[in-house]
Amino acid sequence: MVNIAFIPARGGSKGIPGKNIKIINGKPLIAWSIEYALSADCIDKVYVSTDSEHIRNVALSYGAHTPYLRPNELSTDSATTESAVLHFIDWANQNDVEMDRIVLIQPTSPLRHPGHLDKAMRQFDKERADSLVTVTKTHRFIWKDPGKPSASYDFFNRPRRQDIQKKDEIYFENGSFYISKVEMYQNHGSRLGGSISMYDMTPEESFEIDDPLDFKLIEFLMQSHNKTNGYK
Repeated sequence: MVNIAFIPARGGSKGIPGKNIKIINGKPLIAWSIEYALSADCIDKVYVSTDSEHIRNVALSYGAHTPYLRPNELSTDSATTESAVLHFIDWANQNDVEMDRIVLIQPTSPLRHPGHLDKAMRQFDKERADSLVTVTKTHRFIWKDPGKPSASYDFFNRPRRQDIQKKDEIYFENGSFYISKVEMYQNHGSRLGGSISMYDMTPEESFEIDDPLDFKLIEFLMQSHNKTNGYK
């Protein structure tokens, strides 16, 4: 099986200008995800899809492949990540690049503990999954629809944390990475589908960078975990 890591990185960012190559804990943000992918035994090659020549050069300097610049129409605020993956699959087919699975890695989640990719891939194989999503357990009670509020629990019988059964535990999608068979994208245009596996990660790995406060918080967490040399 050929496993390809795919890292999408647009040049435009309204919340944090130049976010994907902004220095965090001594390295460009995207470098942390590139090095993490390269450190995994299960990954054969790492590709970065970007519309920015600057990001492309940074990605190349950290060992990723960036064989093309993504078209502008696939790099707008409204363009989906799936559209970038499908574009990559088309390019791969035209250039005889073999792959069976795509590991979509989000550069905005740079804090990951070592070994997760390999463990997740082993779980993917063991469960014979079609796709895998990384999640984090939450003990918070979830509400939705302010117009007609409903809760994720029975508020007449408010459960204690230690009494919640395994099947009733709640997880949220943390966006760190996804594993998908290539045909999931080709047949459904989606990173998730078929038999889905959930891979649990720690709370500190669930933070994503969307605004300057997130950036400062994640940098602090990285420093507290002594992450200064990457994953090599």
